[in-house]
Amino acid sequence: MQGKGAARVRVAIIGAGFGGLGAAIALKRAGIDDFVVLERADDVGGTWQANTYPGAQCDIPSILYSFSFAPNPRWSRLYPLQGEIHDYLRRCARDFGVLPHVRLRHEVLEAVWDEDDRLWRVRTDRGRWEARVLVGALGPFSEPAVPDLPGLDRFDGTVFHSSRWNHDHELTGRRVGVIGTGASAVQIVPRVQPVAGAMTLFQRTPTWIMPHPDRPMDGWPRRVFERVPAVQSLARTGLDLVQEALVPGLVHQPALLKGLELLGRVHLRRQVRDPRLRAKLTPSYAFGCKRPTFSNAYYPALCEPNVEVVTEGIREVTPEGIVTADGRTHRLDTLVFGTGFRMADHPGFTRLRGRDGRTLAEAWSRGPRAYLGTTVAGFPNFFLLLGPNSVVYTSQVVTIEAQVRYVLSCLRAMERRGLAAVEVRERAQEEFVREVDNGLRGSVWNTGGCASYYLDDSGRNFTFFPGFNRRFRARTRQVDLADYHLRSA
Repeated sequence: MQGKGAARVRVAIIGAGFGGLGAAIALKRAGIDDFVVLERADDVGGTWQANTYPGAQCDIPSILYSFSFAPNPRWSRLYPLQGEIHDYLRRCARDFGVLPHVRLRHEVLEAVWDEDDRLWRVRTDRGRWEARVLVGALGPFSEPAVPDLPGLDRFDGTVFHSSRWNHDHELTGRRVGVIGTGASAVQIVPRVQPVAGAMTLFQRTPTWIMPHPDRPMDGWPRRVFERVPAVQSLARTGLDLVQEALVPGLVHQPALLKGLELLGRVHLRRQVRDPRLRAKLTPSYAFGCKRPTFSNAYYPALCEPNVEVVTEGIREVTPEGIVTADGRTHRLDTLVFGTGFRMADHPGFTRLRGRDGRTLAEAWSRGPRAYLGTTVAGFPNFFLLLGPNSVVYTSQVVTIEAQVRYVLSCLRAMERRGLAAVEVRERAQEEFVREVDNGLRGSVWNTGGCASYYLDDSGRNFTFFPGFNRRFRARTRQVDLADYHLRSA
């Protein structure tokens, strides 16, 4: 029975970033118009709508970090800036006709599978929906991770996370503390350092920093891409192969990465002359164990006289600043968290309830697990984009497109067979998990000597697929219904 006041659709999509828009566009292109996209923000774009901090830029080439069916010959740089990516996604949503299906400022509070009626009941803060199929495009970088520092609530200054940048807060002349050394911090530090009165970088673990190959894309590259689209397609394939060339070293033989590690050491030595600072910034773990990043400006910024790199642990936050483990007080009036995102414990997982009433968070109490990174036992008609062990070491858009094709394959199979619901078998899911764990056993993420957001609390790598993206795409090209429990309409 239809819930009171609930609108009914065939497919409900949570999130309007690359994943949600990619799914919506694919449905539209397949002739399926009965769907809705529920987005909590006031605009589409996902990560690239939210992360507006100074210097925000993608670390994947722009030609590759875009939909294969919607090439953009007018990227301004080899590595795209936040604003350009956001504009690109808005343009795709408009040009492919999915904006009428998007409901902005609709935060999903709960989605519950109704086994009797074989549908998902979705409650948002602005209404209810019923959907035969639910697509979760929550995004792995959508919920900021802020460490629980003692005394943080007593700090007299201004505090914000990189993904919630406070543009109203003037940083000129301020004593700015930055916590974290991931990609966002590496991009923020060179932009804030020149205007800050003083900057303190609180570093727990140094990052491998590589020379940045970014360059403008105006001039002849743009003209060629505009006039001969096939050239851009070839360039996309070439860049994809370059990214994929890292797979043997990352997954099978980490010793193959020693050349890149040497390049990182040379880059550090060339840009940081002070041996004491250089020692602080030298990683003690294997290259690739944590995600490396590109920058030609990060190290020089840390060498400036108004910057201090602090490696002692944080003991507490006081109204005046931060006290480190050595008892020293670092006086601050602004605190910026560049501490990444909640991936394994995304709060959205607590809002999804499957067939037996358990939340996705409860089903994943031993860590995130899914079949082909896309479907989860106990959650019928639910498809997760960029789910556990779906990420290939290239553009995440490649993973998204492969998974969306798999979703469409399932929808066609359900229609062809007259099925009301499909649910992946526990056996198929566990076999995939074992295959992944075996494939990643000797990988740099498991043997490189670091802790990273790629691993869950048990130390299991729940992020990567153990192989080339072509293999993942082959595995997700067509659904095999033998891997699923089938329920007739």
